[in-house]
Amino acid sequence: MDANVEICRVKTRKIVITGGPGTGKTSVIQALEENGYFCFHEVSREIIREAQKKGIDQLFLKDPLLFSELLLEGRIRQYEDAEKLTSKIVFLDRGVTDVVAYMNYFGNDYPPAFNRVCREYIYDKVFILPPWKKIYTEDNERYETYEQAVEIHDELARSYAFHGYEAVEVPEGTIAQRTSFILEHLE
Repeated sequence: MDANVEICRVKTRKIVITGGPGTGKTSVIQALEENGYFCFHEVSREIIREAQKKGIDQLFLKDPLLFSELLLEGRIRQYEDAEKLTSKIVFLDRGVTDVVAYMNYFGNDYPPAFNRVCREYIYDKVFILPPWKKIYTEDNERYETYEQAVEIHDELARSYAFHGYEAVEVPEGTIAQRTSFILEHLE
């Protein structure tokens, strides 16, 4: 092979789907996956379930820094795994910036490395799903009230803006409508 020939590898675009709890992120991610897109799922539910197996009902409430460190590790791993894919587009259910937003919302201290990670792991586009009372439900891993979900949404929007993103707000609608909106606004 000629040394002057450069092999072009298609850069995988990493697209974050974020929003407060109960906004429909998981349903949208599942729909994107069903439409053939590679998607990384939310890592917090897995961390919560593992902690519950060890007798810790809400790890975030018991040790918010440990919980957030585990989240950050999981989201960094997803980002790095996305870099290795040959897919043109990869969707992620939340990004590293979500960790900082939640820590800010709850008023918890965290190391400066958290913000450094947000500057190092850059996403190509961020979509934010706003609070929607009609679809909001609480479950075993979601303990926030709807009013708290609204406040978390606001902190997510602030944190992503602080880290240089112009998050695109996804309007209310059916899962198919929201998915179509996201796909139409990728450019």
